[in-house]
Amino acid sequence: MQYVGRFAPTPSGPLHFGSLVTALASWLDARSHQGQWLVRMEDLDPPREMPGASDRILQTLEDLGLTWDGPVVYQSQRSEAYSSALETLQNQGQAFPCSCTRKELAGLTPYPGYCRQAPRHPERPLAWRFAVNPELTAEWLDGVQGLQSWPLSQLGDVVIKRKDGFWAYQLAVTVDDLEQGVTQVVRGIDLLDSTPWQINLLNCLQPDTRPFHYSHLPVIVNASGQKLSKQNLAPAIETRNASELLYRALLALNQPVLKDWRKENPHDLLNWAVSHWQLNRVPRVAHLKEESIQACTSTD
Repeated sequence: MQYVGRFAPTPSGPLHFGSLVTALASWLDARSHQGQWLVRMEDLDPPREMPGASDRILQTLEDLGLTWDGPVVYQSQRSEAYSSALETLQNQGQAFPCSCTRKELAGLTPYPGYCRQAPRHPERPLAWRFAVNPELTAEWLDGVQGLQSWPLSQLGDVVIKRKDGFWAYQLAVTVDDLEQGVTQVVRGIDLLDSTPWQINLLNCLQPDTRPFHYSHLPVIVNASGQKLSKQNLAPAIETRNASELLYRALLALNQPVLKDWRKENPHDLLNWAVSHWQLNRVPRVAHLKEESIQACTSTD
């Protein structure tokens, strides 16, 4: 089976260094296997989106030499596919309407199943939840973090369509990965706990599908220990320093790079990185401090 990987940013702002590390690892893993690398915009939440962010992200990837295969998929244009998947789950008895509010569920983890039989307040706006099988355990050998075992009883029933009518992440990403033929998912460890839901959804939507291979990377954090993100005002990367950025990202991924390569043409640096890519060298940790990576490049 041909390798198919993907990078799926949320267009709530420009790419920052943490996003670059994820994109680069995903791209290198695909290219080192002579596979496809797809780009998908997870633009499911219009209130969070920044005008022009999608185009800026794509331009940044191009400027860095991280080219993709095929057309860019926009989740905002995929409502019909998500509706069909929700209908499938409803027919299987795997989805139910829920009237619970965040205030009612505060401190209750996992979801206590209040609406599993019927909405407690049917007059309210209703979300749709995926009914997990609490007797199942999701297990996979993660390419970075090692063997994972997650009892679904500890996760509970996840929202797959919100009360405001927007589609939720777990359903959309699963449907898109299935339709795009994704085989390898390389992403941040902040999405590790989403994987059991997505494995369970995959098995419900397409029981005969081959399991995906997952690799969850450490996330980059600032000096205060906060994940680099748009919400934490992480600065946008400047591609005029493309080689320096790629060099730092390779350091974060613990790849065997030479200091001289930070001054090389980005195209040559990427070609070298593809031929020397080793996923098993990526640190098996949850977080990496950006300042420690910067320190590595402060002198020659």
